[in-house]
Amino acid sequence: MFTRKSLIVSLLLVSVLALAACAPMPADSGAAPPADSAAAPAADAFMASSPECIAPANPGGGWDFTCRAITKAMNDAGIVDDAFTVTNMAGGGGGVAMTYVVTEQNENDNLLIAASPATTLRIAQGEFGDLTENDVRWLGALGADFAALSVAADSPYQTLEELMAALKADPGSVNFGGGSAVGGQDHMKVMILAQSAGVDPLALTYTPFDGGGEALTALLGGFIDVFPGDVSEVIGQVEAGDVRVLAVLTKERLEAPFDQAPTAIESGYDAEWIVFRGFYVPAGMSDEAYAYWVDALQQTAQSAEWEEARKQAGIASFVMVGDEFSTFVSNQVGNFRQLSKDLGLIE
Repeated sequence: MFTRKSLIVSLLLVSVLALAACAPMPADSGAAPPADSAAAPAADAFMASSPECIAPANPGGGWDFTCRAITKAMNDAGIVDDAFTVTNMAGGGGGVAMTYVVTEQNENDNLLIAASPATTLRIAQGEFGDLTENDVRWLGALGADFAALSVAADSPYQTLEELMAALKADPGSVNFGGGSAVGGQDHMKVMILAQSAGVDPLALTYTPFDGGGEALTALLGGFIDVFPGDVSEVIGQVEAGDVRVLAVLTKERLEAPFDQAPTAIESGYDAEWIVFRGFYVPAGMSDEAYAYWVDALQQTAQSAEWEEARKQAGIASFVMVGDEFSTFVSNQVGNFRQLSKDLGLIE
């Protein structure tokens, strides 16, 4: 039975994310000056060589964006000289990539892996087997994305109210499809929304895809009804008029082209979901390399190149690196574990 207590737990969780996204960088954070006035990261014993970024999903989704946009900003700003290789490694909601990193790349000093709450959620639910948050090293995050409920332009659902009316009449009648596995991030977004409306979250129909790009293609092809993805995943299709956003899961409305979409909160549903965009690295990465990449992220966060890229994608600033980010992730895994228990996803 779903209680008010479980809903409060979910709201407390996402509120922590929202507060963190809005908080300024601490004065003693060690943030570097803007990249255009700085040379390469200050780590004397290590310099990047043929760096690689793994996106644990197929092209087109949030992890793919994290790898491509942030590493491009690093290169374009001259923070990292060697060009990055971006590798898409779909499977298991990120589990295939994490297993590969832990078992075959544990000491790779030149490897970054895109991460988000989808990663920490799957860890919390035990979906990566015996792997935990302690089997990798958490590097940092540079942006915050926002959840959006999107439909195709010709969808019969014109408003969030119409969608929720359909769910209340028959929870299984709407086919949601997302870029995460069952019980993963995209699925959790609609489960929290359903719970806030008094609809059984476990009665929803959800189709998983290997990344937001595949889910968006399925939406445009008419194979699913609603894509509960992120604004960065649909901004191009919204601008082109191919996709309509019924609601965003934020505290306040977003800027154009999402300014016409109401928040779920203003529509009467206490549902909010904010997505950090960041990285983990192999647990065996040397301390010198880790310090180099922490410094590289700090410089990138201050660069004009990253500011332009994140604004174009509708990404808010969210800068948290090194030990602070590691603590944040550890706390989030614990919160997600409790939330998953409250929703009946794990025991």
